[in-house]
Amino acid sequence: MLASDAVATASPTVQRQPAAPGFDRDDLANTIASLGVESDWLWAWENYKRTVQELSKRIAARRLIEIGGGRGPLFNPAELNDLGVELTVNDIAPGELALLPPGYETACFDVVGDLSRVAELRGSFDLAFSRMVFEHVADGPRAWSNLYELLAPGGIALAFIPTLYALPFVLNWIFPDKLAAAIVKTIRPDRNYDSQPVFPARYSWCFADEARMTPMLSAIGYREVAVLPFYGHSYYGVFPIIRDVHRWFTGIARRRDWRMLASFAYIVARK
Repeated sequence: MLASDAVATASPTVQRQPAAPGFDRDDLANTIASLGVESDWLWAWENYKRTVQELSKRIAARRLIEIGGGRGPLFNPAELNDLGVELTVNDIAPGELALLPPGYETACFDVVGDLSRVAELRGSFDLAFSRMVFEHVADGPRAWSNLYELLAPGGIALAFIPTLYALPFVLNWIFPDKLAAAIVKTIRPDRNYDSQPVFPARYSWCFADEARMTPMLSAIGYREVAVLPFYGHSYYGVFPIIRDVHRWFTGIARRRDWRMLASFAYIVARK
């Protein structure tokens, strides 16, 4: 490993609003600290499930909803039983939910749509989480506002997102959808596109910087906000020279915490 590749320990600043009566101000910060977060993209992918599990345990969650879980939810029924939670899998596409194996509760609605037709779900969930979903919604603040409505008081929303302005995601953002999909298939030949289709990307409010994310989320009503940046990606794997230069430069960006050059982030917000 090059010296520039040394993995830094992420220390996100938890932004807080005045606490409501009975609200534990330190819970989110302590939970994040207990995860031993590293600011490397591989850590983010390898520890996402554990992060959801730890958040769930920390707040004694009983009801979870996975936004955009579709055909491939994060947990199988046995894992949910061990965790002692109920999971509702959400997706905008009925066809995606139809591919789920038996044993899941489902909810088919658009996270940026009108929640009136699923009004019974308002305030129902202790934890709402998503993985590589929010870059596909056209209105980030509306999606976060709808999550807020779905959460019970004190509930947590977690979004694992790719971020601007990492170059592969900038290109995915500005190129026409068909061209962007073709490029992704070229540079990621290892991906199974039958089980992981390429959806149009919008990148509305996909940033790894608290200075951008916190005011928007606080205006919605979230009491605590934490942004965990992750640096690096595998998109240059088929281009050895570019890959090595990117690895070297990523080491610099990670050490200096240049948030605009992060590639992924966990956005965590508590109601």
